[in-house]
Amino acid sequence: MESIRRKHDPAFKARVGLAAIRGDETIAQTAARFQVHPGQVRKWKKQVEEGAAAIFGQGQASKNAEALTAQLYQQIGKLKVERDFLESRLGS
Repeated sequence: MESIRRKHDPAFKARVGLAAIRGDETIAQTAARFQVHPGQVRKWKKQVEEGAAAIFGQGQASKNAEALTAQLYQQIGKLKVERDFLESRLGS
């Protein structure tokens, strides 16, 4: 007999993972309450624990990306000026 795979949305996964982290019940009880396999609960719990740091670090990552972009645009501008200067001197 074939069973149909269920697809859970990210909000449900986060809710199950947080319930497992909270530790009010065992993994087996949490799995029974949400009607998922205990191994799946452990996996989602681990993903929530590992991903929590990324939630708080997103602002820093975007600042670093903006600084890098500004630096690269500055370098591009400098190289364009040098190229234009050399083209005018060489008379191409």
